[in-house]
Amino acid sequence: MGASTQISSGTSLFDPRILENLEWTAVKGCLSPPITNAAPGENWLLVRPLQLEDYDKGYLQLLSQLTSVGNIDSHVFKNQFYAMQKCGGYYIVVIEDLRKNQIIGTSTLLTEYKFIHECGLRARLEDVVVNNTYRGKQLGKLIVLTVTLLSRKLGCYKMSLDCKDSLIPFYKSIGYKLEPGNSNSMVIRYDSVNTSNIF
Repeated sequence: MGASTQISSGTSLFDPRILENLEWTAVKGCLSPPITNAAPGENWLLVRPLQLEDYDKGYLQLLSQLTSVGNIDSHVFKNQFYAMQKCGGYYIVVIEDLRKNQIIGTSTLLTEYKFIHECGLRARLEDVVVNNTYRGKQLGKLIVLTVTLLSRKLGCYKMSLDCKDSLIPFYKSIGYKLEPGNSNSMVIRYDSVNTSNIF
C-alpha cells in the first residue's frame, strides 16, 4: 500500500511532478519488499518535496538527529527556503507521517553546473536522516534512492556523498562505490566567518 493518492497542500521547494515516474526498476534488487516514493509501503507515509509549512512539522528537529542545527526561527527558515527555491538546484525530499503531520525522513540532492563532462550536471547527496523510531521500514534506503533516481532523471553524470565509515556498508548495499584512490573526504570548517579577515 502506498500514499500515491495523497495530496499535500503547501508551498513546495520544487515542483512535486519532478518526482513522478522515477526509474525504480533500476534498483529493484535493493529493496525487499519493493517500495517506491509513490508507494512507500504504508498508506500513512508520503514522500514529497520539502514545504515551507514543514517548519511546523518538525523538519529542523529531525535534522538535529543528524547534526547541530542551531536556533532557527520561522522567519529565518522562510528566508532560507525562498533563497534555495529562487536559486534552484536544491531538491530536499521528505517523508511525512500523515497520521502525526510529522516529518520523519529527509535527504537532499544538490546539483552543480560544470564545464567538464561537456558542461555536465553533477549531483551531491547531503543531510540524510530518518527518525530513529521508524526503523525496519527501509525508509533510509527509500529516501536515498528517491534522490539518487531523481539525479539520474535530471541528467547528472555523477552523484557523490561523504559518510562515516560505519555507513559505508549501507551505501554499498544500494549501489554506491568507493572510488579507488579517491575515497577520502577533506574539509575546512569555518566556525564563524569574519569577512574582514578573509584576505
